[in-house]
Amino acid sequence: MKGEFTQKGKEALERFKMEAASEVGVNLKQGYNGDLTAREAGSVGGMMVKKMIDAYKVQ
Repeated sequence: MKGEFTQKGKEALERFKMEAASEVGVNLKQGYNGDLTAREAGSVGGMMVKKMIDAYKVQ
Protein backbone atom coordinates (compact mmCIF):
# COMPACT_ATOMS: atom_id res chain seq x y z
CA MET A 1 0.00 0.00 0.00
CA LYS A 2 2.84 2.41 0.79
CA GLY A 3 4.28 2.10 -2.71
CA GLU A 4 0.95 3.10 -4.23
CA PHE A 5 0.82 6.33 -2.21
CA THR A 6 4.45 7.09 -3.02
CA GLN A 7 3.81 6.67 -6.75
CA LYS A 8 0.72 8.90 -6.62
CA GLY A 9 2.72 11.56 -4.78
CA LYS A 10 5.50 11.45 -7.36
CA GLU A 11 2.98 11.78 -10.17
CA ALA A 12 1.27 14.73 -8.49
CA LEU A 13 4.61 16.46 -7.92
CA GLU A 14 5.57 15.91 -11.56
CA ARG A 15 2.27 17.48 -12.74
CA PHE A 16 2.83 20.40 -10.34
CA LYS A 17 6.36 20.91 -11.69
CA MET A 18 5.16 20.87 -15.31
CA GLU A 19 2.43 23.39 -14.49
CA ALA A 20 4.91 25.74 -12.77
CA ALA A 21 7.34 25.39 -15.69
CA SER A 22 4.70 26.31 -18.23
CA GLU A 23 3.74 29.38 -16.18
CA VAL A 24 7.31 30.73 -16.26
CA GLY A 25 7.87 29.75 -19.90
CA VAL A 26 10.35 26.90 -19.41
CA ASN A 27 9.87 23.91 -21.68
CA LEU A 28 10.37 20.71 -19.68
CA LYS A 29 10.35 17.29 -21.23
CA GLN A 30 9.48 14.00 -19.60
CA GLY A 31 12.49 12.45 -17.91
CA TYR A 32 15.91 14.07 -17.70
CA ASN A 33 16.14 17.86 -18.02
CA GLY A 34 19.86 18.33 -17.40
CA ASP A 35 20.16 20.77 -20.25
CA LEU A 36 18.30 23.50 -18.31
CA THR A 37 20.24 26.53 -17.19
CA ALA A 38 20.44 27.32 -13.49
CA ARG A 39 18.20 30.33 -14.10
CA GLU A 40 15.51 28.19 -15.75
CA ALA A 41 15.63 25.51 -13.05
CA GLY A 42 15.55 28.17 -10.34
CA SER A 43 12.57 29.91 -11.87
CA VAL A 44 10.61 26.64 -11.92
CA GLY A 45 11.51 25.88 -8.31
CA GLY A 46 10.73 29.44 -7.27
CA MET A 47 7.30 29.31 -8.88
CA MET A 48 6.58 26.01 -7.15
CA VAL A 49 7.48 27.51 -3.77
CA LYS A 50 5.41 30.63 -4.47
CA LYS A 51 2.37 28.51 -5.36
CA MET A 52 2.79 26.37 -2.23
CA ILE A 53 3.00 29.46 -0.01
CA ASP A 54 -0.08 30.97 -1.67
CA ALA A 55 -2.00 27.70 -1.18
CA TYR A 56 -1.00 27.62 2.50
CA LYS A 57 -2.19 31.20 3.02
CA VAL A 58 -5.59 30.34 1.53
CA GLN A 59 -6.12 27.49 4.01
